[in-house]
Amino acid sequence: MVHTLDLNGQLTVTGTYVENVNTTKIHAATVDEVITTVIMARVTDFFGFFVYAIASALVFPRLFFPTFDPITGTLLSFSIFPLAFLARPFGSMLGDFVQFRVGQVGRIAMALMIFGVSTVAIGLLPSYEAVGWLAPALLAGLRIGQGIGLGSAWDGITLQLQNAAPKARQGLYGMVPQLGGPIGFCVAGSLFFVLTGFLTDEEFINYGWRFAFFGVMAVNVVSLFARLRLLTADFGPDKLPPKPAPLIPMVRQQWRPILISALMPLASYALFHMVTVFPLAYALLYSEDEISYILMLQLIGGTLCVFSTIASGFLSDIYGRPRVLGLCTLLIPLLCLTISTLDSNPWVYILCGFVLLGLAFGQSSSIAPARFEPEFRFSGGSISTNLSWIFGAAFAPLVGLSLTVQFGLGASAVYLLSGALVTAYVLYKRYGIDAFKLGQSTKPS
Repeated sequence: MVHTLDLNGQLTVTGTYVENVNTTKIHAATVDEVITTVIMARVTDFFGFFVYAIASALVFPRLFFPTFDPITGTLLSFSIFPLAFLARPFGSMLGDFVQFRVGQVGRIAMALMIFGVSTVAIGLLPSYEAVGWLAPALLAGLRIGQGIGLGSAWDGITLQLQNAAPKARQGLYGMVPQLGGPIGFCVAGSLFFVLTGFLTDEEFINYGWRFAFFGVMAVNVVSLFARLRLLTADFGPDKLPPKPAPLIPMVRQQWRPILISALMPLASYALFHMVTVFPLAYALLYSEDEISYILMLQLIGGTLCVFSTIASGFLSDIYGRPRVLGLCTLLIPLLCLTISTLDSNPWVYILCGFVLLGLAFGQSSSIAPARFEPEFRFSGGSISTNLSWIFGAAFAPLVGLSLTVQFGLGASAVYLLSGALVTAYVLYKRYGIDAFKLGQSTKPS
């Protein structure tokens, strides 16, 4: 059975559909319930990733690379960090393969199993002192497992919500899945704030950090039910769930939208780990600030990021997505000027960075789907999003810290500027100077 979404916010049952050989029953639900379910699903994804991200700065250099000095150990830890992002496209292809054969329910169940098992297994890893180089090798393998799991879990939530949205509210609806980013970070950051604050340093390194990884399995169960609930709804005009497209024909016909959709939101993805992971590593290596203090600032920043993400939806519906991204791109160089405050007043860079992150990231996933022909929107959105994460976010901690080691803290801002320049160039080529003007846009988003 399927249901449609009317402008009064009610989902109503209207018919039946068959996916593969299984008939899926549909429940009546309000828009509020669907939005809540979407946020729950996304929060669990980001929670598992941020648990790893925070541990990669605070724990893994000491646990898996203890024979190196702290800076080299952290760089080695950050060299494993991108593996999950590099594995995501392969996870997406695996997910498409499974969905073609057993349906989307089987795809999501498999994806969350891979992601959950990989993440919990990281919390069970022995240290370098116990098993030598096998420990970091296992960490790298499980990090790849995280990426394959998350890549396989692509479900086209943003596409579904955009199809359901009234024309004047597409920015607001497209923003909803992005709330999982700051909320997921706040949940993960809260766990580490408690663990670092109430355990001694020895207790935290020996066993305390592992509890954060164990918690992922519990929230993964919540994510599974949340996603299965979403699969009982169809928001598309054809009343069918989104379907993957064959890879080669899609790339051959849609390479230009894929490239534009991957590069246009790059500024927001470059910013993502430069305000979450990088400040933790810098504080631990170069600053005298307590890690619990930096985590507290980031939790405040994450809360502000939730509100600025919501604001991005309203601003997008008024001014258009290109102008929202254009404004954020122009503000990033100003943020770069504040990165030196990590030495003395880290709250300036962290809080401003999180607010700007919410404005930019809130519309980053909404940029992609509308650029693809309908039959390619599901897979096109998947591949362009994966490429954005690789080009923008995957190497941010490693490059940022490497530049800091070689040239000083100010040099780390080069990474942010590179993402802003790419976004600005693509916006200009696609929309012209209109993308950087104030006032309501007369061009489509």
